[in-house]
Amino acid sequence: MTISFVVAASENNAIGKDNQLLWHLPNDMRFFKNTTWGSVVIMGRKSFESMGKALKGRINIVITRQDNWQAEDTIVAKDLQDALKKAEATNCKEIFIIGGGEIYKQSLGIADKIYLTRVHTRIDGDTFFPELDQAQWELVSKEDFKKDEKHLYDYSFQILVRK
Repeated sequence: MTISFVVAASENNAIGKDNQLLWHLPNDMRFFKNTTWGSVVIMGRKSFESMGKALKGRINIVITRQDNWQAEDTIVAKDLQDALKKAEATNCKEIFIIGGGEIYKQSLGIADKIYLTRVHTRIDGDTFFPELDQAQWELVSKEDFKKDEKHLYDYSFQILVRK
């Protein structure tokens, strides 16, 4: 089973502020949907609550320390290991960790692949993607896009794999 991250991060690795995304990039949302469709997504409770509902077409596993927390169309996990065990039980080939910052930090050491939308700006945030050790990751794909009427920032779709 491959453990992958899907994340959009600014040049200074900001990914959110006040439990919200920092930008609206329709092509990134489409990329995210197409990449994760039909798969398992693992996220923290705050990330789930910022979306407001489970992602359709995916098995949603939410990590929370709140004993009685539940939400429609989700599987609740008490920690990262519990979430991974529940993901493995689905017989999926690839699972996607989709946030937030603390979940990325906890799982960085076990990730195999990163689907990174690098947003080419420095922006104020309160939640960050962890700094990557470039000696451990290889950039295998990069596609650049310029800002336009629907996208406020230049951005790149990057795929990195663990060396």
